[in-house]
Amino acid sequence: MSAIVLKIIAAAAVAAFTAVTAQAQDFPKRPITMIVPFAAGGTSDVIARAVAEQMAASLGQSVIIENVAGAGGSTALARAARAAPDGYTIAIGNAGTSAATYTIYPKLPFTPDSFAPIAMVAKTFGIVALRKDFPAATLKEFLTYAKANPGKVNLGHAGVGSSNYLICKSFVQAAGIDITLVGYRGAAPALTDTIGGQIDGVCDSAASVSQAIDDKLVKAMVVGSNVRLGSLPELPTSAEAGLPEFEAQGWNGLFAPKGTPPEIIAKLNAAARSSVESDVVKKRFADLSTVAPDANEHSPDVLQQLVTRDVAKYRELLKNDKF
Repeated sequence: MSAIVLKIIAAAAVAAFTAVTAQAQDFPKRPITMIVPFAAGGTSDVIARAVAEQMAASLGQSVIIENVAGAGGSTALARAARAAPDGYTIAIGNAGTSAATYTIYPKLPFTPDSFAPIAMVAKTFGIVALRKDFPAATLKEFLTYAKANPGKVNLGHAGVGSSNYLICKSFVQAAGIDITLVGYRGAAPALTDTIGGQIDGVCDSAASVSQAIDDKLVKAMVVGSNVRLGSLPELPTSAEAGLPEFEAQGWNGLFAPKGTPPEIIAKLNAAARSSVESDVVKKRFADLSTVAPDANEHSPDVLQQLVTRDVAKYRELLKNDKF
């Protein structure tokens, strides 16, 4: 290769580096879109809106929520993977959309490597709740009823592949019961039908179901946690309710398309961290029985480790299922 060609290549590389650096320094110059993989009103949506508002204050630009429901979140993640890697399109994901989905939908147009992790923004807790007139007042009574009526009880969730679906699957496996799981295009419609009595119950996160429990629109059976929730102090943990095998502690994280410059990822990470450490978000999370990441859990590497861990975890949980 001639010296002239080498100089041209070197000059092009320097120009490209300079352009990326300038782009990162100026970021953001316009509003950012945060894609939420479910209908408005569900867990991911509620968390996304709380986080986005404070991120906007930190970045000096609006962060616009775009709800893209369908296929357990994979429709939204496919759109996010195709977006320009410039930081102006990001997505919020969870263990369902960003880990279990690869077992449930093996022919997806994206892989875990299609995304650059930004930050974990929330830890969530799964709850099983029933319509208020269901003939069971405790988890023990519910399990007795379900075992006496195999296949007749139904629980709603936010769609196959969602974190709420995984709550249902973990609960059913731990309890050893035969019930029907009903998928919706988000957590909110499933909860609405539970309140209306169209289905028997719902698997949901405390973030979106706690208010309905407080208002006695549904009755909670159990939280898949080893500690009681501050906002629902009377709700027993799985161990207290007699089903210690049921564990449903999840997470929400922000992702950008692969190839997004590290400098832009760093700015988004800083804004996300500032958001979840703000008093406004802390209060909102407390109301939702949601927990912000610990101080050592803010880095993109931690989120990447969660994805890697949960891809393997849910491959094992779902290995005998047919989708």
